Amino acid sequence: MTHENAMKNIAIRADSISASLGNGIAKQQVLHGVSFDIAAGQWTSIVGPNGAGKSTLLRCLAGVLPHSGTVHLLGKPMQSLPQRERARQLAWLGQNETSADDLTVWDVALLGRLPHQAWLAPASPADHAAVEQALRATQAWDWRCRPLGHLSGGERQRVLLARALAVQAQVLLMDEPLANLDPPHQADWLDVVRALVDQGTTVVSVLHEISMALHADQVVVMAQGRITHHGGSNDASTHAALVDVFDHRIAIHAIEGQWVALPKTRPSREDRNGCSA
Repeated sequence: MTHENAMKNIAIRADSISASLGNGIAKQQVLHGVSFDIAAGQWTSIVGPNGAGKSTLLRCLAGVLPHSGTVHLLGKPMQSLPQRERARQLAWLGQNETSADDLTVWDVALLGRLPHQAWLAPASPADHAAVEQALRATQAWDWRCRPLGHLSGGERQRVLLARALAVQAQVLLMDEPLANLDPPHQADWLDVVRALVDQGTTVVSVLHEISMALHADQVVVMAQGRITHHGGSNDASTHAALVDVFDHRIAIHAIEGQWVALPKTRPSREDRNGCSA
């Protein structure tokens, strides 16, 4: 395979990414020379303990956080891409995303179409179709006329996801997209991701829910600002890396055809003493 063809199979290439957070004496390096590739047309989940640098890495990949090193998006240096072109190719859903509470659900989702619209141009039929498709995919269509401020946390999260879906980008990055979602809507989110990947979209997610992350094609394991493992979600080496990074406090089992991460609790005092009260 030629270098050009190989690059076509890579949606995002990160090379020596380092980043710091804070200012002055409080400034702290969070990422330490991270390099890896994200395969095109697949779902990659980034997991690791709190403070591992997962969200910081995703923000660097999205181009919303200053960093050293380079990021290539669909074979081109991200910094060389015009802002509108990048916004059409890459959609971003960050943690605790906000939007004006007085905007209707429809108008919030329609913001995702801005990269496709000329300056001050009205929304086109294609824009309306994309927004409707996104709102229906997130089960938010019935609230399209309600103000965002009237929704619950979980409902808002679904609308913000619809805004990202409405972009119809080739690459979708999501940081903790399951926040505030109950289990049925987490399952709906999983269906949405699978449908996106089936149509060739590249999805990258940061997740705390390890069992959900194990539905991805690829899993990136992080600790202390570095990647400790990158492999298939079904690989025994990936499971071992997950168990290790969480200090052997989880166990991964196959249950009803899917991988599930279960917490391992420390033995009670009675168990340790070999007796019970």
